[in-house]
Order: sequence, then C-alpha cells, then structure tokens
Amino acid sequence: MNAINTAILGYGSGGRIYNAPVIASVPGFSIRSIMTSSKGNRDAAKNDFPEARILSDFSEILEDPDIELLIITLPNHLHYQYAKEALLAGKNVVVEKPFTVKTEEADELIQLATANNLVLSVHHNRRWDSDILTIQQLLEQDRLGKLMEFEAHFDRFRNYVKDSWKEEEIPGSGILYDLGSHLIDQALMLFGEPREIFANLHIQREDSKVTDNFELLLFYPQLKVTLKAGMLVKEPGPRYKLFGRKGNYTKYGMDVQEEALKKGITPQDLSHWGKEPEGLWGLLNTEEEYRKIESLAGDYRRFYINVRDHIWSGTPLAVTAPEARNVIKVIELAQQSHDQKRILSFNR
Repeated sequence: MNAINTAILGYGSGGRIYNAPVIASVPGFSIRSIMTSSKGNRDAAKNDFPEARILSDFSEILEDPDIELLIITLPNHLHYQYAKEALLAGKNVVVEKPFTVKTEEADELIQLATANNLVLSVHHNRRWDSDILTIQQLLEQDRLGKLMEFEAHFDRFRNYVKDSWKEEEIPGSGILYDLGSHLIDQALMLFGEPREIFANLHIQREDSKVTDNFELLLFYPQLKVTLKAGMLVKEPGPRYKLFGRKGNYTKYGMDVQEEALKKGITPQDLSHWGKEPEGLWGLLNTEEEYRKIESLAGDYRRFYINVRDHIWSGTPLAVTAPEARNVIKVIELAQQSHDQKRILSFNR
C-alpha cells in the first residue's frame, strides 16, 4: 500500500504534541504539509518534519492533489469551517476533539462526507487510555456484576487563567468542550446514549470568563454516570469509581501517554509504550476477589492505525462521526440543563 499523504492544520499543542508524533509512529502515513502561522510553531514543525512543506495558506493544501488526509488541530470554533472546505475539496478528514461546536455543524459535515464517500473521523484518542481499556475489559468479563454507578474525574490544579483561546469567551471554549469531551466520549462508548442528562456548570477561578468546573449526570436504566472536571483540584481523588452488585473498582492516576508526549517521548522511543507502573493499577474489591488489577497498556497509535486501515481496506472506523456528534449533543444539553436547572431527555 502507498503511504497516505497527510497534512496537519495547526501546530500548537494539539498538532505538535498529541497528533504529529503519534502519526509519525504509525507506518503508512507520510506527513507532507503542515499549516501554521506563528514563527515558533513554524520552526518547531520544520525541526520535527524537515521534509514537509510548512505553509500558512490553506488553499495550497486544498489544491494539492497528492494530499489525501487532513488532520485538523485548530481552535475548536474553526473545526467546522476547515473541515467543510476540506470535504468539499475531496479530502479525507480527521478532526481533533471536540468535533464541532454545534450539532447542526456536525450533521452538515457528516452529510458532506457521506455524499462524497470521504472518510470523516474525530480524534477521541482517550478511548485508548490504559484505564478505560482496563475498565472496558472488566465490564466485558462481568467482574463487578451489574453496574449501578460509574464516576469519572478529569481534574487539574491551575488557579490562574492562561493566555489561551481555551480561556477566551469564544464558541467552543471552556472545560466542558475541552476535558469534558473526553469523559463524555468514554461514557458513550461504554454505555451508549443516555435517557436523561443533568448538569451543573461553574466558573470558580478569579478572572476566569469560561466554565472551569462541571458535574454532569447521565441517566441510564438502573445506571447513573457521573462525570466531573475542575481546575482547582490540588489533591486529586480517584480518577474512576465503579460500583456493581458484586463489588467495586477504584482507579487513581492518569494514563502515562500524555506526560510522555509532553516530554517529547514518542511511541517509537519506548518498547513499553503506554504501560502503567504498578503503583497506578486499580483496586478490584468484590465478593470473589480483593486485589490490584494490572492495567492494560494504553496506545494512542491504535486510533491512527484504524484510520489507515479504513482508508486502505475499509476496516470499520473505531470513532465514527455520528458518535462524535453525540458528544456535542451531550455538551449542548448540559448547557441547557444548567440554564434551565432541570433534567433533560437526551432524545428531546
């Protein structure tokens, strides 16, 4: 198979840290062009990919007949615009999470991709975190019995406001779109569409203009899912807590891949990529067993391996655009639930 000629749009942290080194670690991709405007990002792109064209004009990428796949890692409010232009130009597209700001934008992109027989997926890479893979296996093995409660946290401590578009009052900013989209996608992957939704959204930090704390409840038949994130959590508690009729599973600590990527370590550098140390393994406490469960190895490469195989041979996409669209629907309903101070039906 010929390598998939790929262009990356944006080379801030999303492109430079979370996408480019992972793509470069997967055989079958050739990063041919990178679009970025700031001098620092241009220098970084040239250093990382000396053979790629570093561009500032989107039209040059759209008009390049050799480019097959565009990876969009621009600010959230630009996802729809650039994805639409790419699809209209006949390019396959991967959009960094969150997919879009509005569900109607996602619907239009899905229709465009379907009508033109193009690939459209969203980079929900945290489906391949070690902890969520381990939880998925425990549920498949019925180790907890019927699950009654699932609680997930994505907490940080940063009591000041950064100079970043994520902290500005623009569409798609704030913690619900940022960290919340990861938690929501994981919940929908595990449990499907909820029946009802309730949310509390807050601004807790001085000078913050965007939501920086939320609690989101997803209600299923006999299952309550609690998703929480905040920026003032100095001493983090459990990352996941699961309560089943046979017992519980409790997991502390973050998947190790993000920290490695931030340090410039790539999957090519480690034979044990994504493997958690024993100190981060979760505790299973049931009627039958009380022990730490070795975490499955996480691997963000699996997202791009799947995209490659889908383009090459039609392997079903692991992250479909309609699934990513439902993440945006949950975010919109969460905002409405907070504003109206009531529980809302998912299928309203």
